[in-house]
Amino acid sequence: MSLAVVTSRALLGIEAVEVTVETHLSNGLPGFAIVGMPETAVRESKERVRSAILNSGLAFPERRITVNLAPADLPKTGGQYDLAIAASILLASNQIPAQALQQRELMGELALNGEVRAVRGVVAAIVAAKAADNSIVLPAANSEERNLVAYERVESVSSLLSFVALSRMGRAEGEPTCSSSTEVEVNDDSRFLNIKGQLLAKRAIQIAAAGRHAVLLVGPPGCGKTMLAQNLTALLPALSDSEAMEVAAIRSVTGLPVGQKSLKQRPIRSPHHSATHVALVGGGAKANPGEVTLAHRGVLFLDEFSEFKPSALDALREPMEVGEITLSRANYRVRYPADFQLVAAMNPCPCGYASDPRRECRCSAERVSRYLGKLSGPLLDRMDLSIELPGLTQAELLQQNPIGEEENAQWWFDAKQRVQECQQRQLERACKLNSALSSNELEIHCRLNLSLRKLLASTMEQLCLSARSVHRIIKVARTIADFAARKDIGREDLLEAISLRRSDCLQRIAKH
Repeated sequence: MSLAVVTSRALLGIEAVEVTVETHLSNGLPGFAIVGMPETAVRESKERVRSAILNSGLAFPERRITVNLAPADLPKTGGQYDLAIAASILLASNQIPAQALQQRELMGELALNGEVRAVRGVVAAIVAAKAADNSIVLPAANSEERNLVAYERVESVSSLLSFVALSRMGRAEGEPTCSSSTEVEVNDDSRFLNIKGQLLAKRAIQIAAAGRHAVLLVGPPGCGKTMLAQNLTALLPALSDSEAMEVAAIRSVTGLPVGQKSLKQRPIRSPHHSATHVALVGGGAKANPGEVTLAHRGVLFLDEFSEFKPSALDALREPMEVGEITLSRANYRVRYPADFQLVAAMNPCPCGYASDPRRECRCSAERVSRYLGKLSGPLLDRMDLSIELPGLTQAELLQQNPIGEEENAQWWFDAKQRVQECQQRQLERACKLNSALSSNELEIHCRLNLSLRKLLASTMEQLCLSARSVHRIIKVARTIADFAARKDIGREDLLEAISLRRSDCLQRIAKH
């Protein structure tokens, strides 16, 4: 056989696209060419494959070798094709049986001594192979990621010789067996009661967690904004199995560690305020995912919100609405999921003490205007809750926790239980959380009686609210009613939603 065909996988976004590796051995001067839009790392695989075959004691054919990676119009990046290219050369030179590679996919990077190194995107590749009903051969170094997907037709190899033994005898001798345990640990060490004061903010954070609403926390330094954001993540229920696979696939594609212990934990991302819009939403020459994708199904926490570049913040508007982002390049388009909950924190002014009556603000009106002007109106429209936190007094700061550790743990357990029950009510009613309801679904699941409509219309007129703001107020009111296990939205639910939406600080921002 002088022509061999082997299947591998390319990463396009978080999807593993099938790539056919075709190798032809022909007469003529010895040479080695790879075609099919390979980038530098793929072109350099010629030397890795040659050295790995020779150092494994196998014969490298002294003929003209042409390797085609199809489809030809899909850019190929990374070293995950090394094992497939080496296998196709061995198959074309009759060193391994042809039936060994039927319905079997290969991924792995080769070292010069023949060792098979770990690659990215293993979770996505296993899911794709399972959908195609193919077996897949992966590096043994990716065994922990392999265990995340329940699929029996996954095989591990640690070297090229191990793969040859697998293809000739049906098993790789000496390969470690992988555990199929799915036990996970969810860390919920955070405690609301460790935060002094801020009763309104604690209530708002629980409402935000229950409906996955975007929330803006405004207050002076040291008032507990960061701790509240961290506690919100711990309040959220664990990821479902399908959500955990989505998050694991994203982490695997981006090279972040993936393990059983953190499988069900919702991600939280806290980029520095110097991050660019490419870092936040993704992009670059290779269309890499950004923080909004890494925070998929979790929380994106932006501390020092007003210190981010306005262009970076405005780039968040589209993924906040649609839950995904599409990056277009000349030859392809990549779609990344971006269903995240935005939690932002900022000071009311550059010095931080504009809202603290105990401290004198040192900022001029022009400086405050420039500081608050970085936040655009369309972005603020997408913040469901805006909470202004007061500065803590010495008495509040030094006050001891009146309850013990056991009562604290019980309170925290009850809070998580209330959030979970509230989300369950939403899912049973609309198969989605309130923050994801469309305008048409509001008429079905968030009905307001005539008096509440008049109240909302009056509020809309007085505060000059946009249509989007009104819709988000209704969604928050629905969450508040669900949190209290009420069937219909009441007057107190709507009034609380309005108060949580329009803080004094947000009105000052709107004026600027």
